[in-house]
Amino acid sequence: MSTRENWISCKNCNGLGKKSQGVSKRKLSRYESAVAQSKKNENFITPNKPKSSMQICTICSGTGLITTNERPSFNEKKYPHVAIVGAGIGGIALALACLHRQIPFTLFERDRAFNDRSQGYGLTLQQASKELKKFGIQTLEEGIVSTLHLAHTIEGNVIGEWGIRKLQDKEAIEAKNKNKHTNIHIARQSLRLAFLNQLGGDNQVLWNHQLIDFKVNDKIELTFDVDGIQKNFKADLLIGADGIRSTVRRLVINEENSPLRYLGCIVILGICKLDALANLENHLLDGATVFQTANGTERMYMMPYDKNSVMWQFSFPMLENEAIALSKKGSEALKIEVAKRTHWHSPIPEIITATESQQITGYPVYDRDLLMSNLLENAGPVTLIGDAAHPMSPFKGQGANQALLDALLLAQKITSAYNNIQNKQINLREEVLQQYEKEMMERSSVKVKKSADAAKFLHSDIVLQEGNVTFGSKWSSSI
Repeated sequence: MSTRENWISCKNCNGLGKKSQGVSKRKLSRYESAVAQSKKNENFITPNKPKSSMQICTICSGTGLITTNERPSFNEKKYPHVAIVGAGIGGIALALACLHRQIPFTLFERDRAFNDRSQGYGLTLQQASKELKKFGIQTLEEGIVSTLHLAHTIEGNVIGEWGIRKLQDKEAIEAKNKNKHTNIHIARQSLRLAFLNQLGGDNQVLWNHQLIDFKVNDKIELTFDVDGIQKNFKADLLIGADGIRSTVRRLVINEENSPLRYLGCIVILGICKLDALANLENHLLDGATVFQTANGTERMYMMPYDKNSVMWQFSFPMLENEAIALSKKGSEALKIEVAKRTHWHSPIPEIITATESQQITGYPVYDRDLLMSNLLENAGPVTLIGDAAHPMSPFKGQGANQALLDALLLAQKITSAYNNIQNKQINLREEVLQQYEKEMMERSSVKVKKSADAAKFLHSDIVLQEGNVTFGSKWSSSI
């Protein structure tokens, strides 16, 4: 597991990892000249004021953090107290980003303990992998790096291939990936634990706290159910990090205004130990290969889960009521359903057979319409991150990535707003949350749409087209 170190926000860049270099004299001169010209000529369009250039902070090497001997202490006089509801990956990441910036927080979770959740299924850190150091996490010892992605027909014929291992020349590989992030595969709970350990462990979370309601007066007054007893807490800022069926979201946004949207398919997931495969040798199980196989309707995706296991994800179209019914039948019924549909190339049937039933789950796939600013305009000092803000299908692997980016962005916005004032009393919605939500929505809305598109094209004939480009690229070129 990642080694715990103490980190604090870099004062040179205010924890942003980059510094403004101002506007160059040349750009400023051009702008002033253009403004003067526009005043003389009515038909001349007034130019936009040039933006200052940003450069990586040399003190923190762009992470926004520097090491410190002691755990940062909260600065109650400077920053608002943040209540974070939900100790999933996004909630813990936000707490960690707040800690580094000395922003006081309380982290609430309805589970009784960390291990109340199963190990969970695997996820892939994509663009967020390069952000880990911005949370003080230098390495993920449990993480697996994949270097090749293959697409097959059900007979096992390769119809698509991408990834750095496709480049045979070592220098070409290094040149291609010099400035690129690496995809890291890791179990959801392993990543969550890495963040929790960096935060300081279990005692940094108030477990067994189920949010019931909140009211906004001078402070936010939160009410939780703890073993049937109501407990109250106060905070200045409330963040819903409590997932796709977020209580915070439901209390802020009427469910009728933004309901769950069924995406027309069910996904079934499983984890298989490699040593259960009776010494089966297959190049697809080398621990660094991701592969998928599809027939235009059903699709199997497999990736490394840890050093000793693979995770598989099988999906296919189904009516919503049928998908709900199948998911409720339990793991054995789900396994039977997958097995009867996947008489495909090796090692798929062998892996399904070898997967223990208790390692299998399934659920209908949902998202929501894009989050719009008007839905939160009357929310006051309350906002959302991760799946609570922008749930999406699992087919682009973006859920955890977007949650981490949300967490970092929000902590930075809080810091920036309060570094520019002398008085702690500011309008959080106007000075912090509107800016955060605008950037969050612009970034995540693209991922929500592409994830919804993937739910369509991964179960269509698009996946049968040959070519060493992603299915998303094939889909884009077909519409």
